[in-house]
Amino acid sequence: MNKPIMITRSAMPPMEEYIEKMKELWDSRYLTNSGKFHKEFEEALIKYLNVSNVSLFTNGHMGLELTLEAMNLSGEVITTPFTFASTTQAIVRNNLTPVFCDIKEDDYTIDESKIEALITDKTCAIVPVHVYGNVCNVYEIERIAKKHNLKVIYDAAHAFGIKVNGKSVLDFGDASMVSLHATKVFHAIEGGLVVLQDEDLKVKLDKIKNFGFLTEELVDEIGSHARMNEFQSIMGLCNLNHVSEEILKRKKLTERYRENLRGIDGIKVMEEVEGVENNYTYFPVVIDEEKFGVNRDDVYHILLNNNIFSRKYFYKLTSDFECYENKFKEYETPIANKIAKSVLTLPLHGDLSIADIDKVCDVLCKINKNLSKEKQESL
Repeated sequence: MNKPIMITRSAMPPMEEYIEKMKELWDSRYLTNSGKFHKEFEEALIKYLNVSNVSLFTNGHMGLELTLEAMNLSGEVITTPFTFASTTQAIVRNNLTPVFCDIKEDDYTIDESKIEALITDKTCAIVPVHVYGNVCNVYEIERIAKKHNLKVIYDAAHAFGIKVNGKSVLDFGDASMVSLHATKVFHAIEGGLVVLQDEDLKVKLDKIKNFGFLTEELVDEIGSHARMNEFQSIMGLCNLNHVSEEILKRKKLTERYRENLRGIDGIKVMEEVEGVENNYTYFPVVIDEEKFGVNRDDVYHILLNNNIFSRKYFYKLTSDFECYENKFKEYETPIANKIAKSVLTLPLHGDLSIADIDKVCDVLCKINKNLSKEKQESL
């Protein structure tokens, strides 16, 4: 059997670099509770991202959920169903009602032209998603939010390091949450960060993630437990030294994908967007069954038969989750429905080779509507 080509593989710093910092941690025994490395990591992120305020979390989901809580929101939140489970779960777990807006067919982000029609007197916020690192129309969303006095909290799980016209994409809206999960282009084993415009909100959020403690004896918020520990912080600090290298590797692989797949009838690939400095965190393709000859699920299984691991990401739409059945109003999201049934993310990580990408593309290029089912299964 050929070596498997995995969908993702965690980027790791040189072991010696991590161990060197761990020696100090081992001697101190200060493993959590906003220790030295936690503080260093926050400061390093503020500098790297060129933002004002950063709050670190044990994972990205808790960052998003507690940010919504810290804002004391109530009512309806306009969001997208084309996202990971976390986005909608964070909204619902705050006793907020998700209002699902359709997405755009060109980049899969929330369709800003359809937001205003969904605003009611109960609307309190917009939670858009920078899907695969594709940037939402942040300028139009900002205009809408200001007009209707709404908060904007970005699920920027995929958007670490991305810039729009030279400005960090995390610097838009009232807050942005980034996932630092091991599968991301930049990670801290697990982890998450929230970029905040309001320093007072950071103070409140830092209390909430620490059981509501303001001082050792003063607890003036009802809080949770979501602090990042020192092991995660050290991994983040070490990986921050190498994230530019990881992004460059992914860029070259992405360019190879585009070179190989561009122009193949029935496979849509994402192209560069002018003014956006990307991080190449995912490589999604959309399969048009009528033009390509087989559907997304067939492609998934043919790749798997060739020891190539891909992912139906995102599928299902969060609005179709069984846990929400009959709980919320149904909204028309035809584009989101279509993309969820036809999108496939292909392998992309810094440890892949050009030969790996060529193999994936070679399998895809062999699939066509003239092949019999038996032939497809033998690929």
